[in-house]
Amino acid sequence: MNISAVVLAKNNEKTIEKTLQSLKEFEDVIVYDNGSTDETINITKKFSNVNLVIGEFKGFGWSKNNASSFAKNDWILIIDSDEVVDSELLNELKTKVLDDKTVYKLNFKAFYKDIQVKHCGWNNQKIKRLYNRKITSYNSNDVHEDIVTEGLKQELLKGNVEHYSYHTISEFVMKADRYSTLFAMNNVGKKSSSPTKAFFNGMYSFFRTYILKQGFRDGYVGLIIAFSHMVTNFYKYIKLYELNKELKK
Repeated sequence: MNISAVVLAKNNEKTIEKTLQSLKEFEDVIVYDNGSTDETINITKKFSNVNLVIGEFKGFGWSKNNASSFAKNDWILIIDSDEVVDSELLNELKTKVLDDKTVYKLNFKAFYKDIQVKHCGWNNQKIKRLYNRKITSYNSNDVHEDIVTEGLKQELLKGNVEHYSYHTISEFVMKADRYSTLFAMNNVGKKSSSPTKAFFNGMYSFFRTYILKQGFRDGYVGLIIAFSHMVTNFYKYIKLYELNKELKK
């Protein structure tokens, strides 16, 4: 394959081995580690096709572009360290004739522990992940980063990526804090906020996830996800409100 797989990692000892196992047929895999203190690095070193890079994290957009610069190939497949490429997608990547002017989307199946999440807006998301770095790259967003597709075509590939994003409720709490901080820092002085906006944004996030996107059909897992969305969005805007106040001082 003339595709390099690029994986950002930090303290992913629970999931990264499954990720790298699914990428064994790639000749070039970049694992860009930004500060792991668990067994992530030792697990990564077991795979002969992996080039381990220790680098900085400066937001997701910048970090993915920087990690991609270490790849041998111009075609870049971004896979997170808690994601698994299934056999159908692997075969598609091995046989597909890629068009330089196309950015390719992958279909995602989401899991909490080993429970598939079929609602909440999590299942069958189509996300851009494969691109030619000579033609485009990620934008510089710290969070909600995306591949720039202006003037380019988009195409969905066959197969799936299985996303094992959470294994404990504590991980939801930690991720909510991390993402809300990145959002606030990225938007301070650019967007307005208020306690009222934070409150209603959080409440609507719960309603949208649990009711409109039928999270209730996922049982207690749907409730966890909906509540996590509420908390994340509340803290995004209340942190932004505080940072804007401090900026004015």
